[in-house]
Amino acid sequence: MRKSDLVVKSNRLNTAIQNLSLSEVRIIQLAIVDARETGEGISTEKPLLISAARYAEAFNVTLQTAYEAIIDAEKNLFERRFSFLDEYDEPVKSRWIQRSKHVKGMASISIIFTYDVVNEIVRIDGFEKFFTSYMLEQTANMKSTYSVRLYELLIQWKSIKNTPVFELKRFREQLGISDEEYTRMDNFKKRILDSSIEEINEKSDIKVSYEQVKKGRTITGFKFKISTKSKPKNTKQEDVCIHMFTVDGLNDNQLGRIARNPSFMADYNHLVSSTSPAGQDAKAWEFEMINRLKKDASQFKKRPIRDYLEY
Repeated sequence: MRKSDLVVKSNRLNTAIQNLSLSEVRIIQLAIVDARETGEGISTEKPLLISAARYAEAFNVTLQTAYEAIIDAEKNLFERRFSFLDEYDEPVKSRWIQRSKHVKGMASISIIFTYDVVNEIVRIDGFEKFFTSYMLEQTANMKSTYSVRLYELLIQWKSIKNTPVFELKRFREQLGISDEEYTRMDNFKKRILDSSIEEINEKSDIKVSYEQVKKGRTITGFKFKISTKSKPKNTKQEDVCIHMFTVDGLNDNQLGRIARNPSFMADYNHLVSSTSPAGQDAKAWEFEMINRLKKDASQFKKRPIRDYLEY
């Protein structure tokens, strides 16, 4: 897994009502990550290529399994729809992709996102609270699409550590559960909610618990508590350098100041392509660097991180 494998999309798209399979979720994750990684960007005109080899690498499966997964996703993803609330809180119905193709000679598929998806992925304006981001590795080993979806819904509230009430009907729709599925609450909790939380707690960077919200004796929703797992120290060398290169104790405003420092920009402008959003827009650069600093500050070693606060 590459350290730059950061999935970023708007909160509005992240909380959309959808019904994707696990392989389809993974295809969308890879398309977002690779478009940012290569600097190609995402548009409604240029196809994005997803190979079986890339899928196998990202999700630790065999090439044959990966090939079958991307082919299955290509067949069905074109028909998948989702709905979300626009800036006027009006419901919008849309599709994920407008075009798909099986590239047989390359064991790959190509897809082109729809306008709504592109719009919600590329509108990075520097205001982090409007966007959800996470490292692809946090969901790569999950085997349930419900676990991945629940993780995406919860990670938006990671810094706050508590979620608002997830109203039951919309929550089920966001997880991709139809009205006819898991109608009994005990079945829904056992098969979907509890098993997803168990997988998230085991395989991701967060620990999750929940409480039921009731109206009378009827469960009407759920509230979640989120905590971040502590990271063990690996070597004595890390202890020596921790005060020099860590971003612990620095808030987003301070990290933004570091990212805007001309010396920092000169030292690390090679990390992004000149054709990518971060290479063309100052706010996109700041947003990108804040996330990279928070996810893995070890790649910024040309000088102590806090030195960039002074300019």
